[in-house]
Formats: sequence, structure tokens, C-alpha cells
Amino acid sequence: MLWTILGAIVVGLIVGGLARLIMPGKQNIGVIMTVALGALGSFLGSWVTYQLGYPNENGGFQIIPFLVGIIIAIVLIAIYLGVTGRRSTAAH
Repeated sequence: MLWTILGAIVVGLIVGGLARLIMPGKQNIGVIMTVALGALGSFLGSWVTYQLGYPNENGGFQIIPFLVGIIIAIVLIAIYLGVTGRRSTAAH
């Protein structure tokens, strides 16, 4: 149980961090929210890809669900920024 939680936090940090790197501008969002939205994006990415018939044959790392998770995390971060009214600052 503990390793599952720690794994979700690490994956959430990686997915959330990559999502924020891909997004343009600087997002005014904390580390905890980055991890939470990254973990949620990762979970939803895996769920969506497996619902669409992507096989999880070896139970290990799968690139397609990982990439879909990053895309979903980008959408979640954008929604979070829109709902909270936090503006991103683009370089001029």
C-alpha cells in the first residue's frame, strides 16, 4: 500500500512536471497541485487508453498511457488555472 502511494506521487510529479514544461508560459501553481494533477492525469490516461483497447500485456511501463496521461494533465492544469483565475505569465 505504501509503495503504491509513493509510486503515484513519483509518477504524478513526473507527469505533472512534464505537462508544465510543455505548456507555454509560466504557470502559477504549486508543487502539491502539480503532483495531484499529474497523478490524476496519469490515472485517467491509463484508464482511457485501456478502455479504448490498449493492451497491458506485461504490466510494466507503457509509453502510450504515459503520453496520454501527460496530455490529460496539461488539460487538467489549464482547467485548474482557468477556474482559480491564476494567470500564466508569458515572456515578452
